[in-house]
Amino acid sequence: MTTYAVTGATGRFGQRALQYLAAKISTSDIVALARNTEKAKTLDPAGITIRQADYTDVDQMTQALKNVDRLLFISSVPGGAVSRSQQHQNVVTAAKRAGVNYIAYTSFPHADVSTAALAADHHATEQAILDAGIKHSFLRNNWYLENEMPRLKAAAAGQDFLYAAGEGKVGWALEREYAEAAADVLAATDTKSVYEFAGPARTYRELAEAISGQFEIKSLNDADYQAALAATGVPAKLTGIFAGGMAMIKAGVLDENSTDLPDVLGHALTPLSDAVKEVLK
Repeated sequence: MTTYAVTGATGRFGQRALQYLAAKISTSDIVALARNTEKAKTLDPAGITIRQADYTDVDQMTQALKNVDRLLFISSVPGGAVSRSQQHQNVVTAAKRAGVNYIAYTSFPHADVSTAALAADHHATEQAILDAGIKHSFLRNNWYLENEMPRLKAAAAGQDFLYAAGEGKVGWALEREYAEAAADVLAATDTKSVYEFAGPARTYRELAEAISGQFEIKSLNDADYQAALAATGVPAKLTGIFAGGMAMIKAGVLDENSTDLPDVLGHALTPLSDAVKEVLK
């Protein structure tokens, strides 16, 4: 019998991955790891085992991973009291101690060579897994279409669609598609060590053209983009962060031509216009 575990079981990605996993294998073989076990009981599939596991507590995580064979390790959100890199090191340490045989880790596009600031923690985590000698698959997820929710909603409501990424391209796909692929890889017996998961690379103009409604599409430079964000009430500390994301995309960090995502899913991805409608629901 093989036991499968998923971290971050109360997060959106974790919930979805567990639902897809439960459709593939017996729920009696699935362990959901969560900080808030009561919340997990209300969100995750019936019949699975729920264990408390906090990324900041190595001993607790080690106990939670006892008798787990295959682990889907979902990256944490940065900005906590304990750094994300330390949280991730804790999970890898715990997995090694507990004897986990395989880790599928949700990483960042080309994390091993990317110079993007967002890649640093993921590169460190990939290296920690390599150093631990645990068999693995790095699931290098591109951009969730849901990340564009504010921009999509604004345009659908008739407001200007603003961006500052020039002709930079992004491999947008729905979060549920990434989560389903993660579950597929975790449940598989023959896996690759690296998957560059992404949808077809498209520009922001192409994204805008997939939105129904009447609105202006405006490609701005960095300064004008930040000014436009500030004018809509975005705090100054965030305008720089958002502009930095646009600069990253303009530099080609998310421009991907891999077919790993549809290949693993075994079917084509949701067409962009349909995906936009799904997100806006």
